[in-house]
Amino acid sequence: MERHYLSMGWRDALFAHWPVDAGVVDDRLPSGLTARTHDGSAWLGVIAFVMEDIRPRGVPAPLGLTFGEANLRTYVAGPNGGEGIYFFNLDAADRLSVGIARQFYQLPYYTAHMEIERRGESPGEAGPHERTVELSSHRAHAGVPDAYLDATYGPAGDRFRPEDGTLEQFLVENYRFYLADGDVDDRGDGSDLFYGDVAHPPWDLYEADLDLRSTNFFEANGFDRPDTEPLAHYSPGVPVRADRIRRVD
Repeated sequence: MERHYLSMGWRDALFAHWPVDAGVVDDRLPSGLTARTHDGSAWLGVIAFVMEDIRPRGVPAPLGLTFGEANLRTYVAGPNGGEGIYFFNLDAADRLSVGIARQFYQLPYYTAHMEIERRGESPGEAGPHERTVELSSHRAHAGVPDAYLDATYGPAGDRFRPEDGTLEQFLVENYRFYLADGDVDDRGDGSDLFYGDVAHPPWDLYEADLDLRSTNFFEANGFDRPDTEPLAHYSPGVPVRADRIRRVD
């Protein structure tokens, strides 16, 4: 990505994914987007991480903002064969950044109170691993449904990089997100679709030790919570650059 508008780091990331029927996801997508599938299923993901040193292009990292984020997302095909992510919600612990993201990116960001405690060193090539992340998020955004997430997670096993065509690559290696006109206020009817691109190195993953004590991200977005255990991964993180949003032609 030659030009970008924002730089940041996504650190200590949790990826928790559940397979769901593609029709269930399609019913919640704006016009112009359809659920992508892998292994015959669409996938819903609860993703949490610490967004570090987020700043506009040209601003030094020490002047950037750092806060927690948690979201519910799925994987979609857009017009003209484009592939990417669709976010049902993005809860973040910084009121100013939420306001900017809602106004200028039209993303469904919501202000949340978050407590994040990170213990131990970031993992290396192999175990044993002492890194543990304890994250509690409770939405504090007026006029929208309540939403919460309470989990502890960390790496297990050896580090790996997803291979081409694998489920893990399908779930984590996505470099475009889609949004519809009206997503922030009323989900929109998809009459106007937009996209944004990000650039970052491939994710290094570990299987995750996950204690998901509670979340209602599914119910808050009109889904029944899956009754299966999630496929869970941890990553130390990646540096990220983000471009502005553009209208889909």
